[in-house]
Amino acid sequence: MAVNVTPLHDRILIKRIEEKETVKGGIIVPDTAKEKPQEGEVVAVGPGKLHEGKRIPLDVEVGDHVLFGKYSGTDIKIGDEEYLILREEEVFGKVTKVAKAASGRR
Repeated sequence: MAVNVTPLHDRILIKRIEEKETVKGGIIVPDTAKEKPQEGEVVAVGPGKLHEGKRIPLDVEVGDHVLFGKYSGTDIKIGDEEYLILREEEVFGKVTKVAKAASGRR
């Protein structure tokens, strides 16, 4: 389902990336014992903050994976989906997945 929300100013709408249910050793962690993930995918971004009459664009784009604090932002529900809306300053950084380079050594 496409999200039809446009955040204002320097706000970002994020869909949390759920962690795997099992950990090393095959132990299943129940939902009630899990912490909310602190990584998510950017679903929508605002136009940017106004500073001295000029709009400053955001450093994140739709589709970026970002890290944020445990207590950052506000949880919201749109339809059946849960999202997090927060300011750009609450984002710690972008996550980039790097493919492992094949090594000639064995």
